[in-house]
Amino acid sequence: MTTTFLSLAVALLTQCGNPSENSVKPQSQHNANTQQDSLQQKTLQQNSLQVKSKTADKEASDSSSCGKSSVSITYYNKVKDRTRIEQIINKYSHHTADPTLIIAISRELRGIPYVAKTLEVNKQEKLVVNLSQLDCTTYVENVLAIYLSIKNGKTSFDDYAQYLRMVRYQNGEVSYPARQHYFTDWIYENTQKGFVEEIQSPNPPFTATQTLLIDFMSTHTSLYPMLKDNPQMIGRIAKTEQLLSGKKFSYIPKSAIHNTKLLRSTIHDGDIIAITTSKAGLDTSHIGIAVWHKDGLHMLNASQIHKKVVEEPMTLYQYMQKHPSQTGIRIVRVQTK
Repeated sequence: MTTTFLSLAVALLTQCGNPSENSVKPQSQHNANTQQDSLQQKTLQQNSLQVKSKTADKEASDSSSCGKSSVSITYYNKVKDRTRIEQIINKYSHHTADPTLIIAISRELRGIPYVAKTLEVNKQEKLVVNLSQLDCTTYVENVLAIYLSIKNGKTSFDDYAQYLRMVRYQNGEVSYPARQHYFTDWIYENTQKGFVEEIQSPNPPFTATQTLLIDFMSTHTSLYPMLKDNPQMIGRIAKTEQLLSGKKFSYIPKSAIHNTKLLRSTIHDGDIIAITTSKAGLDTSHIGIAVWHKDGLHMLNASQIHKKVVEEPMTLYQYMQKHPSQTGIRIVRVQTK
């Protein structure tokens, strides 16, 4: 697929700030390992950044040596968040890049308060670094950015910020339209960068097909402050929705999420779970990290219900039965090689 999806608004999730309730928010491409490493390094070099940082209370300027372009960073708590990120990276710097590392990083963030709309704090889009407050999307993005730093032997905060920028935005372009708001767009872009790949087989358990009909943002612009203040962006958003609409993806129905050998061999610890939804105009309604327990599949996630990042006590099957609009799960695997 050569068309680049332009980004849309926030993931619009029941647990990630669904705008209808309380807030706004291609198939995988397989490359040889060497090609993926080359692509990642080339992309990151082309989009490397010098950091101008801004705290919640006062402005500060950080000079980074990792590139030519400059990007403004908004911090919630600069000292605390930078320290926590560097501590996690250093703690696991010698860890093998495998699913156990993804789970370890995911668990390091447990207890962080759930807060919606943490990316919607600026009138002009900036890279937001906030490890003091997370929603389901920013939780997964931070886990992936820290993992990529460790995997590639990058141990500085600037390295992490660079990966976060690449994970969150198309080609690292920090702008509102380039933010990957719909998770299908997020999957596609991060597959192109060699960071993840979507799993679409075997059948079973991938017995259902999701056909996208995306239009939520362009039909609910009043829910998005950036679109309200910048109506010229709406046309670009609508065009992106048209590009996404009609795409088909295989998913596992929620009725099939059982503790079976088949499912355990299909879904791995550390996979990203994207919960599909019947809500009109959307593709997914919540995301998290897969982790198997003895009683079945569970999910590490930033939970609006628990008001913090948790390893959900209920199995994913039990959890999804409580949410009628959730229809099943798509599975995205983080590249470990």
